Amino acid sequence: MSALPGRTLSRPTTSQPPSGPRTAGPPAAWSPTTWSPRTRRRLAADAALLVVAAAFVLPLAWLLLASLDGEATLRVSVPGSPTLDNFQSVWTDEITFTPMLNSLLLCGGATVLTVACAALAAYPLSRFRSRLVRPYLMTILFSTCLPITAIMVPVYGLFVQVDLVDTMYGTALFLAASQLPFAVWLMKNFMDGVPVILEEAAWTDGASWPQTLTRVILPLMGPGMTVVMIYSFIMMWGNFFVPFMLLLSPDQLPASVTIFTFFGNYGQVAYGQLAAFSILYSTPVILLYVLIARRMGGGFALGGAVKG
Repeated sequence: MSALPGRTLSRPTTSQPPSGPRTAGPPAAWSPTTWSPRTRRRLAADAALLVVAAAFVLPLAWLLLASLDGEATLRVSVPGSPTLDNFQSVWTDEITFTPMLNSLLLCGGATVLTVACAALAAYPLSRFRSRLVRPYLMTILFSTCLPITAIMVPVYGLFVQVDLVDTMYGTALFLAASQLPFAVWLMKNFMDGVPVILEEAAWTDGASWPQTLTRVILPLMGPGMTVVMIYSFIMMWGNFFVPFMLLLSPDQLPASVTIFTFFGNYGQVAYGQLAAFSILYSTPVILLYVLIARRMGGGFALGGAVKG
């Protein structure tokens, strides 16, 4: 085969491998600058979440460890010889049982009253259209922003006039009134999720609006009522200032007030007994959440209710 004019054919050359052994080069230096922006944002978010988690875990860790330490201090440390003496010291009728019973009666009665009044107030706000609904809701929302300490002086004066000071039912009434605004907001939002067509079907069958509310709407919004009940109970259970101001008899004080007795004079605090009592004090709230957590996890069972 002849070559074309002006071109020279040559055989391709192949590179020969080196005669010595082949060595790998040094690995690339690891540096955070090699990460992508998305990876750096994710790591920053994870670090922030770890800091927030530590802020919640450390007090709980101190609570558990100090309750088992006979010489507990404010430091988070594992006790050398764990003991239950702190629980035995507070496991008495005067320190634990009577105050806990008072708290259950006070907060339980106020919670029932709050949920009942919130349901009755949320029904017309959810079902009837009016130009006054939004201003009324804004007024309720503003009332939730008022600090409880700002209104305790006139409330105390009113309770003195109507002879409600140092009464359990008077204190429960004020606790229910203080939690009612936010409970109405929550209840109204949950009630908006119940279709009106279900009420119209009940009205067709001759039901009145109280029967519709108690037999149709409230059973369908069980998870919403559970949320309102838990929120109201927890906020009342940890309230210290209201029963401290309105209750005077030691045998009527709830546990949120008697916990103050562990703080002695001259800065002396029984940290071990305080931690043990705090664990016992938190037990009813935890049990309440565990017992009704299944209802909270469910949704409104309306999937087949509105199908024709």
